[in-house]
Amino acid sequence: MKSSIIINDGKEVINTELKGIKMLNKIIDKNFDRAVKALAKIKGRVIVTGVGKSGHIASKISSTMSSTGTPSQYCSPTDMSHGDMGVISKKDALIVISNSGNSNELRNLINYAKKYSILIIGISSNSDSELIKASNISLIMPNAPEACSIGLAPTTSTTMALIIGDAICVSLMKVKKFKMSDYKKLHPGGSLGMQMLQVQDIMHLKDKIPLVADNAKMKSVIIEMTKKSFGHVGVKNRYNKLVGIITDGDLRRNIKSDFLSLEAREIMSLRPKLILKDELVVNALNLMNINKITCLFIVNNKRDKKPTGVIHIHDCIRYAP
Repeated sequence: MKSSIIINDGKEVINTELKGIKMLNKIIDKNFDRAVKALAKIKGRVIVTGVGKSGHIASKISSTMSSTGTPSQYCSPTDMSHGDMGVISKKDALIVISNSGNSNELRNLINYAKKYSILIIGISSNSDSELIKASNISLIMPNAPEACSIGLAPTTSTTMALIIGDAICVSLMKVKKFKMSDYKKLHPGGSLGMQMLQVQDIMHLKDKIPLVADNAKMKSVIIEMTKKSFGHVGVKNRYNKLVGIITDGDLRRNIKSDFLSLEAREIMSLRPKLILKDELVVNALNLMNINKITCLFIVNNKRDKKPTGVIHIHDCIRYAP
């Protein structure tokens, strides 16, 4: 087969699935709103299931849901019919995905859920299906051609189901006010964990912060800078607020006969760059690179300017992804 034909076939698959995706706006309606609000109130877990390719999609949706603040589990309907039905409790909810909505493997699960009044959210393109008739909330996917060359293999339909699942997960995040700090707790490892590392996770604290009073003599400044090994010291006033910064470059530029008699306030640079403790490490690194500096003082808020920590560019490079 010619390369041009293969390339055109690939593009046609994408175009076909895109047409299906564009039809999905119709499904974001009052039923979608009801589904998200109902899931937000669930005290147990959201069990997501489906048969065949829909099962793979269900597994991915369940994984996304669990990682974004809604406890969830995927379970095969066949396994549940053969002893795993006990995975579902009365506090749980079911999201069942089936393009036809009439898969035999779903019947026992649907009957079990109805018997114990367990919420069923059905996702299907068949509004007359057993699944949709049994569901408490129905999300009807638009009928769109499969991208498969014989029009049978689940392609467009599974892509649409996946996007609907993502829409539910993201909407749930917002309803539950799921924050970066919450996401971080669930993703401590890997590159995602590194991307979410905050300044407060790696900053130097308390007596490791290089600080001198604004009336400190140069001898004290030099001792503090040497002792803390950051290449600079922060200068604070009598209210412990940061009013300036002295770098090793400032020391060299001001060396003269009366150097040791000078006070910190006389050579310090005003308006030092500050960063909040809940900022990401990657943002701290960017701030230092943009301003061509090697250290940042950390404050709880930029109005009181009381330093609670310090971070060096080497700390950021060590941890930044």
